[in-house]
Amino acid sequence: MDKVIITINRQFCSGGNYIGKQLSQRLDVPYYDKELVNLAAKQAGYAEETFERVDEVATNSLLYSLIMGVHSSSQAGVLPDNDKLFAIQADIIRSAADKGSCVVLGRCSNYILREKKPVRVFLKADMDFRKARFESLYPMPEKGTVEEAIEKKDKKRASYFKFYTGQRWEDIANYDLVINTAKIGPDKAIDVILDYIDKIG
Repeated sequence: MDKVIITINRQFCSGGNYIGKQLSQRLDVPYYDKELVNLAAKQAGYAEETFERVDEVATNSLLYSLIMGVHSSSQAGVLPDNDKLFAIQADIIRSAADKGSCVVLGRCSNYILREKKPVRVFLKADMDFRKARFESLYPMPEKGTVEEAIEKKDKKRASYFKFYTGQRWEDIANYDLVINTAKIGPDKAIDVILDYIDKIG
């Protein structure tokens, strides 16, 4: 393929960040995740901490024009912080895809870039795998169990995706590949994605 755009949605602690970074390195293409937050903060003149608090959190306003791609970041000043962040990130994601191949993690990128026909990946994993990964990467939650913290994060992502796209985050119709990283491991998941790209190219 002359141009490879990969979008990755993922259950929390299924290995999405690792897989996204490794794919970008092996394909030698840009990778967009938390840097989207930083770019958005700078463009809007906000402290990065402000957008970190609202990142991937839905608000109560309905911005259908934004979803349909007719809202521009120049209009973002009239929006709540959450919607402002989404508007600017959507612009950044589209701009990145216009420039060339890239890997984008989360942030409704599979929907935002739907007209560009990206390779849309969803990563899932068994809870035991995710709990072990959480314990190796993050401090123990101050309240509740690790499993509750993981489920809360997933619910937050599902709500965010539903709000900004009108679709179900976990609906397999939204993806080309659904991979259980607990079954084959993150590294083999990378191989599966690359093999798929090679076969459709």
